[in-house]
Amino acid sequence: MIVLTGGAGFIGSCFLRTLNNKGVKDVLVVDHLGQSAKWKNLHGKQFESYLHKNDFRNKLNSGEFDGKIDAIFHLGACSSTTENDMDYLFDNNYSYSVDIAKFAVRENVRLIYASSAATYGDGAKGYDDKNYDDLVPLNGYGFSKHIFDLWVLNNAYDKIFTGLKFFNVFGPNEYHKGSMASMVYKSYNQIIQTGKVNLFRSNTPEYKDGGQMRDFVYVKDACEIMWQIYMNPEISGIFNIGTGVARSWNDLARSVFASMDLEPVIEYVDMPESLTNQYQNYTKADMSKLFKSGVNYKPADLEVSVDDYVREYLSKNYLTY
Repeated sequence: MIVLTGGAGFIGSCFLRTLNNKGVKDVLVVDHLGQSAKWKNLHGKQFESYLHKNDFRNKLNSGEFDGKIDAIFHLGACSSTTENDMDYLFDNNYSYSVDIAKFAVRENVRLIYASSAATYGDGAKGYDDKNYDDLVPLNGYGFSKHIFDLWVLNNAYDKIFTGLKFFNVFGPNEYHKGSMASMVYKSYNQIIQTGKVNLFRSNTPEYKDGGQMRDFVYVKDACEIMWQIYMNPEISGIFNIGTGVARSWNDLARSVFASMDLEPVIEYVDMPESLTNQYQNYTKADMSKLFKSGVNYKPADLEVSVDDYVREYLSKNYLTY
């Protein structure tokens, strides 16, 4: 059996679709549905069972899953970059991950887990996934991911586990994320409602308004990379998951307009003060380590990915993949 934590979430549910497409159905989905609409991400997908994240943790720690699990994809976490409850982040993102990792070591279970590009902080130290010690994340979420990466490294578990530093992932199944949804999703809805897209003015002379840059990666590409990693048990370590190309917010907004067959109308607004000191003006994944590991996959260009998302999902009101 494969365990998929965060299996009803954005990346998790898309990866469940990937598993199903590859003929894998013996999957235990672990998540916290609550009153959110993300239960819809499970519609039409095949899996063995569902467990609340707390029930799974208790059963895992009590030994109920001993000898029953072949692999764990640990994608569940609080991914809000504005979450300020550090006790919650420590428990949910760090301690929970340690519990899963200890089980994986004890039971010799393959563990592939989600880290984040937020661990790199402002990017002053670059985006090289061979560098860990002197990174300074800008928010609690990034810090909670970073300290688990360090725990893995300090215990030499990077020799057996695989960590995935996701950059700016976008695509279907993210509709429930609210303020944490991608700018592709937000731009589409802004255009529908107002005919324009609002982007942040620059907070530094180094970048023009809307010229701040990100490594945007389509969720389908991220899932294909995960599948290739799973299919190659020799791959271990912590890897960037992006495209290796930095594109501007202006590029992204124009791509959404083009996919809607509209001329771009972009307005620039002041960045909220709460974001000014923790805003990443530039990210670009160094993908060389992943490609050297044996993964042979080239993510699609931004325009191609945005076009698929907008035309095949958002414009048809198909929110799930």
